[in-house]
Amino acid sequence: MTILLALALLSPPAVRGVAIAPHYEGTRSPAQVTRMVDEIADLGANTLQVVVQWGQETIESTAIAPYRWGTDDAEVRRVLRHAKARGLKALVFPIVRLKVQGPGQWRGKLKPADRAAWWAAYRAFVLHYAKLAADEGAAMLSVGSELGTMEADEVEWRRLVRDVRRVFDGKLTYSANWDHFTHVGFWDALDYVGLNAYHPITTRNDASEDELRRSWTLIRQQLERWLDFVDRPLLFTEVGYPSVDGGAVRPYAHAAKGPVDLEEQRRAWQAFVDAWRGHPRLAGVFVWIWSGAGGASDIGYMPKGKPAEDVLRRYFGGG
Repeated sequence: MTILLALALLSPPAVRGVAIAPHYEGTRSPAQVTRMVDEIADLGANTLQVVVQWGQETIESTAIAPYRWGTDDAEVRRVLRHAKARGLKALVFPIVRLKVQGPGQWRGKLKPADRAAWWAAYRAFVLHYAKLAADEGAAMLSVGSELGTMEADEVEWRRLVRDVRRVFDGKLTYSANWDHFTHVGFWDALDYVGLNAYHPITTRNDASEDELRRSWTLIRQQLERWLDFVDRPLLFTEVGYPSVDGGAVRPYAHAAKGPVDLEEQRRAWQAFVDAWRGHPRLAGVFVWIWSGAGGASDIGYMPKGKPAEDVLRRYFGGG
C-alpha cells in the first residue's frame, strides 16, 4: 500500500457535519445554543446542519405552516451567522412535522386530500428557507426529508428543484429514508444523493463490534452498486444511534426506552466509521443529533460526554 493510499483511507469525509435543531432545545437560551455550535466546531466538524420545521395537522392535511413548536427565523439566522464565524459551512434542512400522529403515521406516509394544494404549501415552505439560506450564505440545502409517499410526484419535485435553484446557488440534496431511496426518480436533478442511515445492523442487543462492522460492510456494498446506477456522490444526511440497549437493532426508534448502553452506541458508530472511512463515493456524513445535555445517563442520540464522542472526534480529526 502506498503512503498516498494509506492517507486516503485514514482521511475523514470532505463534509464532516453535525445536525442541530434550535427548536428542539425548548427553553435553552441563545447562549446555550451558541455553545452547542462551538462544541460541534471543536469536534472537528466543518459543516453544521440546521434543522428547520413547519408542520401540518394530520397526514391528510394540505396546509403547511409554522406554529408554536416550529422554528424561529431570527434564531435560525443567528445560528447560521455564528456557525460562519466559527468557520463552519451550513446545510439548511427543512422537515415536515405532524401535529396529530396516529399509530404508524409519520411524514413518510403523507396522503393529502388535495395533492396540488399540498404541493403549493410545501413549495412555499421550502422556498422560504431557500431564500433564507441564500441570504445567510449557506452552502447546501435539502429540498425534503423522508417524504416517501410523495416521492412518486417526480414532476413536482423537478419543478421545486428548478424554483429553488432560481433563488439559491448552493448545492442541493434530498434526504431519503434508509429503506426507500430506490423509489426516488429525481436524483439526477440534485447535486448529492442524500440518505439517512438508520439501517438495523444487528438483531441482538449485545452484538460485537466485528458483527456490526460486517453488517455495515454489506450495506456499503449494496449502496456501492446503487451509486454506480445513480452516478451522484453520497451524502449521509443523518447517521445516529441512541445510547440505549438495542440502539443498533432499531437506530430509527427515536423514542425508544430502556437501559442506558453507551458501549452499544460506541460499537455501532465505530462499525460505521470502519466501513466508510476514506470511501471515494462518500461526500459527507451528518451526525444526528447534537441536542440536550448528553452524558452517561442519557439514552438519546447525543454523543456528547459518551464514548461515541471520542470515535467521532477521531473520525472528524478534532483531536
